[in-house]
Amino acid sequence: MARIDSPVNIFALGGLSEVGKNMYCFETDRNLIIVDAGVRFPEANLPGVDYVIPDYSYLKANRGKIRALFITHGHEDHIGGIPFLLRTVNVPVIYAPRLAAALIRHKIEDARIKEKVNIVEYDSDTVVDIAGDFKVSFFRVTHSIPDAFGICIDTKHGRIIETGDFKIDLTPVGPQFELSKLSRLGSEGVDLLMADSTNAEIEGYTPSETSVRQGVEDIFEKALGRIIVSTFSSNINRIQQVVEVAVEHGRKICILGRSMENVVSIARKYGYIKIPDASIVEDSAVRNLRPREVCILCTGSQGEEMAALSRIARGEHRNIHIVPGDTIVFSSNPIPGNNAVIDRLVNSLVKLGADVKLNSMSFSLHSSGHPSKQELRLMLRLAAPSHFMPVHGEYRMLKIHGEIGHQVGIPESNIYVLDNGDILTLKDHEVKRRGHIPAGDVYIDGNDLDGLSSAVMRDRDEMNREGLVAVLLTIDSRESKIIVPPIVYFRGFASFSDTHVVRHCQMHALEAVSEVMKGRVTFAEIKTAVRQAVSSYVYRKTQRTPMIVPLIMDVTRERA
Repeated sequence: MARIDSPVNIFALGGLSEVGKNMYCFETDRNLIIVDAGVRFPEANLPGVDYVIPDYSYLKANRGKIRALFITHGHEDHIGGIPFLLRTVNVPVIYAPRLAAALIRHKIEDARIKEKVNIVEYDSDTVVDIAGDFKVSFFRVTHSIPDAFGICIDTKHGRIIETGDFKIDLTPVGPQFELSKLSRLGSEGVDLLMADSTNAEIEGYTPSETSVRQGVEDIFEKALGRIIVSTFSSNINRIQQVVEVAVEHGRKICILGRSMENVVSIARKYGYIKIPDASIVEDSAVRNLRPREVCILCTGSQGEEMAALSRIARGEHRNIHIVPGDTIVFSSNPIPGNNAVIDRLVNSLVKLGADVKLNSMSFSLHSSGHPSKQELRLMLRLAAPSHFMPVHGEYRMLKIHGEIGHQVGIPESNIYVLDNGDILTLKDHEVKRRGHIPAGDVYIDGNDLDGLSSAVMRDRDEMNREGLVAVLLTIDSRESKIIVPPIVYFRGFASFSDTHVVRHCQMHALEAVSEVMKGRVTFAEIKTAVRQAVSSYVYRKTQRTPMIVPLIMDVTRERA
């Protein structure tokens, strides 16, 4: 009996209403492929969190259908989640461009994943057939990292294009955008376009990466002291321009920060970054050079607490310290939510005597890797899709991108501004909305690969905003006696820590426990009584609702 081809379900587990965490899924009744598996870097309101990754529950429940993961390029918001994904489900094969494949291999080795992972490199001529349901091909795009591609997915029900991150740079550092190939795909017919929305609010064209070079050269011409350049470690095109200028000006290059060292090492190995061996020095050798001979490349342009630049600013780096006359270059734009953290870092550096250079309209030190409105219009014209789904952006960016799609002639009914987990269905060249699957966030803290729940993050946020009250008491559960009266510790209540508020909390906790222990009682009931009594009193006195943590020691169990 002939198989009836099932429609194609399309949904995101990350990348919608956020910048980062990109993960897009394409599913039939028998097969499922994934495009990208990224992380999102935490905002300042996520204390203790290192990464945010998608909730992989749906993939885990459908693990038997997963056939392949396709990677568009090697940025962390597209490959950073791969180790966590591989610990959750089996991915038979990962298809990635050459540089991204090298970065993924290093990432897997660093995560100590012992199972063999099949990584296949692709280029713009590669075509991959997935069980007859998906035929996947690629077209080169320009971005801030080499080897960036858009992906074309042909199915029996129609064609889908997912652009990956791109900008239309006509004078790129590296290969050209394959505009003719994109145009050909569009002329053949595209049923659904999924396109990068990060710069959808900005009119015009994103400046070429080569436009940054003049700003960098101006700094190297004028700076009399050391130059410290901080940028994303994966912004390889930018790094190449900086090192070229540094070598031309006779400066030695010191590379700081674990991710910067790893990426530069891999990029040099594959020829994407070219630095003469004689031009590289260790941080321990910097003190032996004259200030005019030094260029330091480091991580930390987003103000990350543990990145190299922040540690240097705090005086915690072993060999590098800020001295008056240093020039610090922030060659990046703030990720949404990071402005306040970056401002604090900049102020710290200025206080230490550094001359800090930030990207501005009059002083170009950074060019985005994402398309502005005119490039988005051009992409929509070339791809000429019947249906359009903006991706990779906060909600307002997706909304504006959808409006741009309508301006160039796509009917409003064919434009889909969605949330993670919302499903589109492609059938017989028509696209319709269809339901929702769970698609929340998982918070990664240190080496805990299982992640933290939203409830844990709410607890952290409550402690951060409202403080914490710990109530320690010792009881004899066999005799129903309180052996040691409650001892109260306040955290986040500095102005009340040595006043009558603590003593009254102890009194209220003692009264509540004495009352509840008159009869048979469980530990849970004792803790509830303590929470209610202490929280009620603290709120009356302070108008705050701290987390109340009762800690009970039972001497009966100790004797046993």
